[in-house]
Amino acid sequence: MQSFLTMAWAQDAGGGPAAAPSAGPGGMLVSFLPFALIFVIFYFLLILPQQRKQKKHRAMLEALKKGDRILTTGGIMGTVAALNKDVVTVQVADNVRIKVRREYIAEFQTEPEEGA
Repeated sequence: MQSFLTMAWAQDAGGGPAAAPSAGPGGMLVSFLPFALIFVIFYFLLILPQQRKQKKHRAMLEALKKGDRILTTGGIMGTVAALNKDVVTVQVADNVRIKVRREYIAEFQTEPEEGA
């Protein structure tokens, strides 16, 4: 136990050649460079594409109009019957209408439904 404490105390003395490279302000900059590089990579690979996708979805929701054929995130296909600020009334069959919050509309349906 005594020899371990002596070694630990000797290593903590500092001032040797091991402490010299990180002593200056340039050493601190070099040590943070990998973190900055990782953040830039994450920004271009994850954050920026997600922001573009959200912007495109928001524009699609703003362009909704009565008569558009849509697909919800739950997989329900139908035609927009009425629009409010937050709620869209979707006609899914004859005399069957459901209300869906705007943000749960996934996409426009471009191809006709099967069986219709």
